[in-house]
Amino acid sequence: MSLARQLAERITALRYEDLPPEAIYWCRIAVLDTIGVALAGSVEEAPRIVEEVLDLHANSGPSLIVGTSRRVGALDAALINGTAAHALDFDNTASNMGGHVSATMVPALIAAGEAFGASGRDVLLAHAAGFETARIGYGVNPHHTEKGWHPTWTLGVFAVTAACARLLKLSVGETETALALSTSLAGGTKANFGTMTKPLHAGQCARSGLMAVLLARKGFTANPDAFEHKQGFFNVFNGPGNYDTARILDGWGAPLDIITPGASYKLYPCCYSTHAAIEAALSLVRQHGRFDAREIARIDSWTPASGLLHTDRPAPNSVLDAKFSVQYCVARALLHGEVVLEHFDGDAYRDAVVRGLLPRVHAAPYAGKPFSPDDPFDAEVKVTLTDGRTFFAKVDRPLGRTSDNPIPLEHIQAKFENCARRVLPPEAVAAVSRAIESFEQVDSVREFTKLLEPGGAGMSDARRVAGINAA
Repeated sequence: MSLARQLAERITALRYEDLPPEAIYWCRIAVLDTIGVALAGSVEEAPRIVEEVLDLHANSGPSLIVGTSRRVGALDAALINGTAAHALDFDNTASNMGGHVSATMVPALIAAGEAFGASGRDVLLAHAAGFETARIGYGVNPHHTEKGWHPTWTLGVFAVTAACARLLKLSVGETETALALSTSLAGGTKANFGTMTKPLHAGQCARSGLMAVLLARKGFTANPDAFEHKQGFFNVFNGPGNYDTARILDGWGAPLDIITPGASYKLYPCCYSTHAAIEAALSLVRQHGRFDAREIARIDSWTPASGLLHTDRPAPNSVLDAKFSVQYCVARALLHGEVVLEHFDGDAYRDAVVRGLLPRVHAAPYAGKPFSPDDPFDAEVKVTLTDGRTFFAKVDRPLGRTSDNPIPLEHIQAKFENCARRVLPPEAVAAVSRAIESFEQVDSVREFTKLLEPGGAGMSDARRVAGINAA
């Protein structure tokens, strides 16, 4: 039996009633976090350029372009909103896939939910199914990502396809076809990290997965052996001998991956491979106060070699480049005691004090014993002052890396509010937050997204607007 068929049987078998309360909770958190970062990202240049190039002025449809009051076709909305959700690199990641998963799934699910009359409960179930399908990463990583593929798109497309197939209640055969079809819609190389093309990967992934599902439900065909064929996904993307399909299905749903290990959430709007080093730097600030650049002789940062491949950027030349510079992020943490959105706005990367310090920040591979060999995110930071004093801190893994060391809910909510207020007034932000708190009770995704329209701020009664039965 083909892998696509085996996956399809598992995806279609999942029912909302099967979801433990923890799975529903974490799927709600994923929706909250992703919508927040998409709202903040909607004002960035990347999604706006995508929207302009699509030339949608004469088009209309059921699905909202986040950050606006315009509605277009579901595929176009998925592309634009997926790009917005990843534009700030502030969205969650999935260790099972090795990339960003909710930023691809949630925009596609919301767009499809608006177009085809889905409920909040449908979205939560679909997200859980898609997150579980991201286990494909277990079968191909670390070789896949080390080779240079960007799993957010190359593997995320299968998560989006699975999620949208479950949302639209495709049959086993249709889901199998959609998954097989999506092997031809995967792409994305890590060479484009630090540019607008990286968030475009998420947008293209959202669109491609949804398109695979819409084509399959219309009778489009694909080779069911497209994963394991000699010229199929595994052999083309990884090469013979560099994948293990048994690991994909082993342990499926026991427990669901959305519960354990769960998604990884970000407190800092930059590449996740910098986060442990940021936390080490911030721990030094908490102990010793913010550092004065004039008193720093040298900063040493040690992070895993796999992440350093794309974060060793001693002189970032753009805001997006700075998001992938561990040197820049550590410098900001030590000088300011925080790493926030404003550090990646406009010409912030050109800050004279930071630029003056960067030549003294040295990044090298972490050489110690990792906390988890299968998920290395350890970091060490040492600050040497001009008077000879040294300060050292180590972090095993960033807060929020797994559901076992979660970011406190109030911090996730504060992050959402900070992001959403870039587009929406406070009363609308509160309404959206309340609606997502009970998202399983939202009867209509289309009605829910009215809360996201900048002009819909007067709709402060989330229960009424979202179509929730308050009787």
